[in-house]
Amino acid sequence: MQTRPAEPDERLQRLRNSTKDCPVTWKGEYCYFIHPLTDGVPRQSASLLEDARDLVLEMVNWDEVDLILGIEAMGLPLASTLSLSTGKPLVIARKRAYGLPGEIAVDQETGYSKGTIYLNDIHEGERVFVVDDVVSTGGTLEALLKAVEWAGATVADVVVVFEKNEGMQDLLKRYDWPIRSLMRVEMDGEKVVLLD
Repeated sequence: MQTRPAEPDERLQRLRNSTKDCPVTWKGEYCYFIHPLTDGVPRQSASLLEDARDLVLEMVNWDEVDLILGIEAMGLPLASTLSLSTGKPLVIARKRAYGLPGEIAVDQETGYSKGTIYLNDIHEGERVFVVDDVVSTGGTLEALLKAVEWAGATVADVVVVFEKNEGMQDLLKRYDWPIRSLMRVEMDGEKVVLLD
């Protein structure tokens, strides 16, 4: 299983360059960077989304995936392009309930909020690929991956665009899930620092 693409990769370099001088905002004591792939602003270019999609496409063994799970809201653009490129069906972890049979309510907490996310149409025995924009504390991802397993499905692979701070590393220490990222970043005050 491939981890991040080996440097120098022009697509990864463009993604790295897009994080330089990102706007930053504070939500209470939580420092939050604003990026087109994580927030939809500043404007997301088709080429940046295409670069992220292609990097993820090359990392995953799609023969071992039955279903793509995207996480609302900013996991959706990338999940959609991956579904179109692979022909794999797509479901969305939503922030509202539909009340459908088998719906799973997932309580989750991030560095700046908490709430419930709902999973639908994930079946026993399915191999699920999960994609999201960023993992910071790991709270949302942990809750969702537990829910996928609770549904009787297998977490086949997980890729996030940005691994921020230590949340993902903490999950990797505590669980056997195959979680990877395209880039690692951390906040130094109001500056985004690229780690690798």
